[in-house]
Amino acid sequence: MDSAERYEVILRALRERERVAVGTLAELTGCSEMTVRRDLDALEREGLLRRVRGAAVNMLTGEETPYSARTRQRIEAKRRIGAAAAALVDDGESVVLDGGTTTLEAARALVDHRLTVLPLSLHGADALRAADQIRLVLPGGELRAGELSFVGPLTEHAFQVMRFDTMLLGCCALSVRDGVSAHDLAELAVKSAAITASARVIAAVDSSKLGRTAFGRVCPVDRLDIVVTDRDAAPEQVAAIREAGVEVHLV
Repeated sequence: MDSAERYEVILRALRERERVAVGTLAELTGCSEMTVRRDLDALEREGLLRRVRGAAVNMLTGEETPYSARTRQRIEAKRRIGAAAAALVDDGESVVLDGGTTTLEAARALVDHRLTVLPLSLHGADALRAADQIRLVLPGGELRAGELSFVGPLTEHAFQVMRFDTMLLGCCALSVRDGVSAHDLAELAVKSAAITASARVIAAVDSSKLGRTAFGRVCPVDRLDIVVTDRDAAPEQVAAIREAGVEVHLV
């Protein structure tokens, strides 16, 4: 198990309980307590947990999980989802690429496509900047710290003057009752504007987000055309999304 996988195991354990002993984490990761302590030091420096004697304490709340933590969560599932979502995009399309860690994996899978892409974060722009066949269009606006996503009226204005074939949408939460929702209101406004400007919306979302609701509503679930998620998704959640008329791809 490499360090990224250990970090994911540690953070997942801390999401399930407030305090976890070093010995327990060593058993979960299959490595020595010394290695766990080094991992905890690294995660504490990023503000993702707090070290106490012989244990780690969760510092994450019901608010948005920091970007640096999300890059270490469900890594393999996000790679599969990103690749599957990218495979649904045809050469020649114009695409809005949403911010987030799952859509970043989609960006990495798009590098050999022939597309016009407007990325909604610098992370996505950086993944595509050297791609020979990608015409990269930046929206302007302000950058959210950590997320490096574009927000504000300048970003929203881009969708008043441009139209797109497909939006690859990232989700903080998705439920049939509350639709797609987001934690940050400024990002919510940009997502809504991008959806309105796109002929097709593909949501790339890992199964941990299904059945959940975040602070601000982006759009109803039936505004989505396709949801790409992983096979850990609860069958009842998948069935409910399909009953709403949305195509679901499990990868």
